[in-house]
Amino acid sequence: AISIVQRLRAEGYECLLAGGCVRDMLLDKEPQDYDIATSARPEDIQRVFPDTIPVGAQFGVILVLLDGAPFEVASFRHDGPYLDGRRPSTVRYGTLEEDIHRRDFTINGMVYDPLADRLIDLVGGRDDLRRGLVRAIGDPQARFEEDRLRMIRALRFAASLKFAIDAPTFAAIQSLAPSIAAISWERIGEEITRILTEGGARRGFELLDESGLLKILLPEIVAMKGTAQTPDFHPEGDVFTHTLLLLSHLDMTTTETLAYGCLLHDVAKPICMRQEAHRITFYGHTEQGADMAENILKRLKRGRAVWERVGYLVRNHLRHVQAPQ
Repeated sequence: AISIVQRLRAEGYECLLAGGCVRDMLLDKEPQDYDIATSARPEDIQRVFPDTIPVGAQFGVILVLLDGAPFEVASFRHDGPYLDGRRPSTVRYGTLEEDIHRRDFTINGMVYDPLADRLIDLVGGRDDLRRGLVRAIGDPQARFEEDRLRMIRALRFAASLKFAIDAPTFAAIQSLAPSIAAISWERIGEEITRILTEGGARRGFELLDESGLLKILLPEIVAMKGTAQTPDFHPEGDVFTHTLLLLSHLDMTTTETLAYGCLLHDVAKPICMRQEAHRITFYGHTEQGADMAENILKRLKRGRAVWERVGYLVRNHLRHVQAPQ
């Protein structure tokens, strides 16, 4: 990444590391990837580097390949109106300041000059990192109306980083939660998967619930609330509480299939619950749950291998209990 910065600087362009990698470096975490922001236009980037892929050239984004490793290099830009709640209707090349102010959260709005070892923070991101706060840049309502997926992203960052969410930012999420349905299920599925597998899964689902997003995205999970269980076997409480407790054991080593298996293992209990004389039964919830789990994962646009494996886990999750028989 530094070599890309050096090359573009040598050609006379502004060039800096941007976004999540800067946040992670300040948190002493190893960045998963390095994004680069520059005053160079896409055609300039392609001229300087021989091996590129124009993944989003209309938005000023070029993938530069160095020794086979991809680096996203984006031109400074200013976005026009977001008419579909996902992408800008127009894009024009802009200044560094305009580029920073179009981003989602302050903790992702910092840029770093690796050659001068200098942090540029125009939005208070470093203070929010110190305070452990996820806060939208500028007007939260406007940021979420630009891209509705940012609502789920805010909750994911808060959960995985163990941060709080700024009150006006969270109020905007609650207000706009019904509009999440405008986003493609594929993008939603990716974010839900990351909440489950990047640490803080329980907190993530508590925030999804508190924000009003959960009842729109996964009403089958909300239906677990108030579904009582026999205290002898489940002193912790209802099925929703039981599921949250299980999610609290997931961490960053958890696979997607195990995570969804945990989330959905009792998904059919609300429809299978029967009150008998001295106990509550859920006959058939494993079979019905497997079918429900597969349908939910198809809705979230997860791959066939995922929903088949998760269906298997849900269908068989009581086998170890039944082993003595």
